Amino acid sequence: MRIIGGTARGRKLADLKNVYFKPTSDMVKESVFNIVQFDIEGRRVLDLFAGSGQLGLETISRGAKSVVFVDTDPDAVRIIHKNIKICDFSDKATVHRRDALRYIENCESFDLIFLDPPFDSTLATTALEKIIEFDKLNTNGIIICETKADTQLPATPPPYLLQKTYIYGNVKISRITRE
Repeated sequence: MRIIGGTARGRKLADLKNVYFKPTSDMVKESVFNIVQFDIEGRRVLDLFAGSGQLGLETISRGAKSVVFVDTDPDAVRIIHKNIKICDFSDKATVHRRDALRYIENCESFDLIFLDPPFDSTLATTALEKIIEFDKLNTNGIIICETKADTQLPATPPPYLLQKTYIYGNVKISRITRE
């Protein structure tokens, strides 16, 4: 696992050895960043279910203003801190060891949100519903949601819009925007 673009390009990141974590493959990560490449600079980013933190770290490397990482697992939080240090991004990163769903209820709003929960759960659906309910995406913001290819996400009421889905093998990337 490595940073694939920007100021920290090529830096190798520490990975979680836990069987429950599935890091985003380099191919899928590259595709995700092709999707949002012009929507990162100066943005405030939320990396929910952050795991190793690779998605949020990639955005800092590509010019994001700041990233908040949220994960409930103590090993994940430890690895995120380690990876922040590897990339020398401590001035732009905040880490919370909290339940992601509860975090959404009381957090500020963001310009870009990554949802990458465990595949064998309903957390993507629940998190997306909470983001919409509590209106945590800024106008012209983007949610990138990574799920199994056959996962059906809930309908997105205006001003939210499921803009496009991309399938990469057994992975589906959904781009949701807020007008």
